[in-house]
Amino acid sequence: MPTLNASQLTTLATRVLEGAGVPPGDARVVADELAAANMVGHDSHGVMRLVQYVSMIDDGIIKPGASVEVIKDEPAYAVIDGQFNFGQLIVAEALRVLFEKARAAGTATAMIRNSNHVGRLGSYTDRAASEGFAALMAVNGPGPGGVAPFGGIDRKLGTNPICMAAPRAEGNFVLDMTTSATAEGKLRVAHQKGEPVPPGMMIDGRGNPSTDPADYYNEPCGAILPLGGPLLGHKGYGLSVMVDVFCGIVSGNGVCRTDLPPGCNGVWMYLIDIEQFVPRSQFDAMAETYVAHLKSSRRMEGVEEILLPGEIEVRRRQQREAEGVPIPDETWRQINELASRLDVSLSDIA
Repeated sequence: MPTLNASQLTTLATRVLEGAGVPPGDARVVADELAAANMVGHDSHGVMRLVQYVSMIDDGIIKPGASVEVIKDEPAYAVIDGQFNFGQLIVAEALRVLFEKARAAGTATAMIRNSNHVGRLGSYTDRAASEGFAALMAVNGPGPGGVAPFGGIDRKLGTNPICMAAPRAEGNFVLDMTTSATAEGKLRVAHQKGEPVPPGMMIDGRGNPSTDPADYYNEPCGAILPLGGPLLGHKGYGLSVMVDVFCGIVSGNGVCRTDLPPGCNGVWMYLIDIEQFVPRSQFDAMAETYVAHLKSSRRMEGVEEILLPGEIEVRRRQQREAEGVPIPDETWRQINELASRLDVSLSDIA
């Protein structure tokens, strides 16, 4: 199992993407996002996605070089058509547009349609928080999803994640969660490692509880459960439905589309310029009072510390900056097989 640092991850991803015909500058943007996901411990959104992305390019789903079009441009909102370029590039452009609008109007909203997989949502909201914004972002899967509705067996929903972030000096508040019991990528990581997943995350193709990720991929295909699992999954299911309404229907991106594979996204982004609602010094003081309040709680047996949303990622980044990122052998095999097909050399990477 090779171990790579951030620079090696970025170089690897950039070379593979360029080898697949992605313009160099665009390849670097996507590569940076993939590497950053690995560095904070979200390997499901890291370089393992290269195989999927190149396959989507080959199938004409990702359209490298396509222009991102702002089709409605108003003072406090925008509607953006990504033209099926990489989601990472589309959202980066949306953030640029929203920063300008929110600083002028106090708040700003973007609805994004025709985007491919955007990657880790927390990357974008964290960036907005560092610029002084409170941020909300949600993403739907307009095509075939991998999540069953509460009480159902069949795949009908995307994993439909929701992310919120706000500034904090010691590491921003960042909540980044699927409305499903797990992200599909985490099943993929476990599958490639040959490891089971915890109970309550998925069912097999006949509706039976399963901890074997192979049951998700092998016929008859299983499904991921809504957040909350068999008992409380109605809550995750309800959230997922509303994400489809906002990110799919309100955005115009669509739902129940049969012309798109998994991995395409509709996106809703919303920014609040904190300084225009409450003085930043007051916001920061209240935030630290709140953090101290939470962390002063008596802890259950075996719990060493009360953590905030986003703290695990900050600490994982520090750990991986020191130790590197372990790449599962199967992931490494697939990436090298892909690189060989693209006539890309990775011999100096690991």
